[in-house]
Amino acid sequence: MVTTVDAGVKTVRYEAELESALSPNWNKVPGVLVNGRSVSVDPETYFFRFENPSWLLCDWDRVRAELLDNLETEETSFEQQTLDFVRRNGYRTEDGGEVLKTAQRMYSYIFRQEHLEDPDLGWVTPRHLRILQEMGTIMALNRVELTGHISNVGPAWFFPLCSEKVFELDKEEAGLVDELYHGTFFNESRRVESVKAHAALGGRLVHGCHSVPNQSGGCVVNYGTDIEEFRLELQSFKSEWMDTIRAF
Repeated sequence: MVTTVDAGVKTVRYEAELESALSPNWNKVPGVLVNGRSVSVDPETYFFRFENPSWLLCDWDRVRAELLDNLETEETSFEQQTLDFVRRNGYRTEDGGEVLKTAQRMYSYIFRQEHLEDPDLGWVTPRHLRILQEMGTIMALNRVELTGHISNVGPAWFFPLCSEKVFELDKEEAGLVDELYHGTFFNESRRVESVKAHAALGGRLVHGCHSVPNQSGGCVVNYGTDIEEFRLELQSFKSEWMDTIRAF
């Protein structure tokens, strides 16, 4: 995070040196600047709504070492194990750059190359995996409060529409990749893996869409968040902001 003061006005930018480069097409999105592995986000320009510059994270290396291989038992479901892990190990940060770095490492694991060896995913390409990784990375800056109030939301919230613009997809392909994102590859073992891995971002992945045409995207939210209030609020504003993305 870089903070500058000019004429008494404080400006914050979230900066990160990622492990792999993002597509330069992210520069189409106002407030996002990508140069190879370096990414910078200007919250004043990027977000449609930005009310809470704070995120809950867990160390990704610790998630991998202490949570991912845990087995579910009759006494403790894997969701409960994940919640308990976040309670023990979660920490707050106001550095969006740290969020981006954690998110890229986690999504690079969830959407990794070995999944392409599954015959049921024969139509999925390495490019699709890259889109999933990059969209998830930027979407990690979104935030929903426990009340269900959506406090931080930017263009990447709306997965199919934003991926269509950034990665120059047609509507059909953007919808297919969106289904992969919120469906976690339609496989229970991968869903379990996703629930555990999202402990790194302090919660669980939820989405506001019922199907591809709905295009409401989603967010990683804390356990205990009021999902019904989240859904109602999203419905109230999404059309206006989706129109803004279409104009990019």
